[in-house]
Amino acid sequence: MSENNEEIVDLEDELFEHYRFDVPKGQLLLRIDKYLMNMIPNATRNKIQNAATGGDIYVNDIPVKSNYKVKPLDVIRIMLSHPPFENRVDPENIPLDIVYEDDALLLVNKPPDFVVHPGHGNYTGTLVNALAYHFENLPMNSSERPGLVHRIDKDTSGLLVIAKTEAAMTHLAKQFEAKTTEREYIALVWGNVIADVGTIEGNIARHVKDRMQMAVFADPEIGKPAVTHYKVLERFGYVTLVSCILETGRTHQIRVHMKHIGHPLFNDARYGGDLILKGTTFTKYKQFIENCFKALPRQALHAKTLGFMHPTTGEYMRFDTELPQDFQDCIEKWRGYSKTHSSEEEE
Repeated sequence: MSENNEEIVDLEDELFEHYRFDVPKGQLLLRIDKYLMNMIPNATRNKIQNAATGGDIYVNDIPVKSNYKVKPLDVIRIMLSHPPFENRVDPENIPLDIVYEDDALLLVNKPPDFVVHPGHGNYTGTLVNALAYHFENLPMNSSERPGLVHRIDKDTSGLLVIAKTEAAMTHLAKQFEAKTTEREYIALVWGNVIADVGTIEGNIARHVKDRMQMAVFADPEIGKPAVTHYKVLERFGYVTLVSCILETGRTHQIRVHMKHIGHPLFNDARYGGDLILKGTTFTKYKQFIENCFKALPRQALHAKTLGFMHPTTGEYMRFDTELPQDFQDCIEKWRGYSKTHSSEEEE
């Protein structure tokens, strides 16, 4: 994979070593949370236990729980999705599409090809750099990123809520954790999704062979539980427009879950959706797909709706966004194609 390939730049897909401890020969058996509290300055037991629950503590390259007993010659590593360096954020005058703003929070409609936070290969030009320019003293989240309560992938467009105060950050983060937020995405997927509605359940963890991908695991001990509800909006024969409601918010959740049921997102390069997966061998069809890929040069995914309880007023707020132009253009091409071509005739 080339150095400038965008596949490498998504920070959430990299793990960084924050701490490493080579346990000496004479170490007595001791729970790992207690051991790390002694070894890491200012570490609380709660933070260490959360890291273990999140699968961030590795012993001899295997994730362990907080009750693991440390043994002599163990190699303990804490791996996190943000780099260990001081996260320096330079304010940059990048315009933001602010959908709503008050004293506690703001809603941003993120365009595609806009990285949310600085990281591996993208230290400038991100949403966080823009936020640092437009707003002073945004609260830090647990990864030391100002204002961010949640994230969406670089090539996914749509709504993000940003906290402006510590209280709002805590309140909103708890809602995401408790799964009480409303999050609807629109996706264009390969294939004809047979069921009009459905639910996909399956634990998500990093892919065993390709660490740039996530994957679904049948073993309940591996990864984090993930639930996606989908509903068919429109059928175009070889592709289907669906609405996805997130019950959980795992990295790449919709992309991984839809691939898992045999319907990768249209033009999702990381999960194989940038190939012609359905349709005919006709040259004209191949040209049509290439034109669609040019119109929508990214995965076909948009964060359309975001709903949550306002942290100050307690009022339920719900925001909607239109599909961006590139997504609309691609859908229009498929509408036109499906009216003039029957997928059954050509199969």
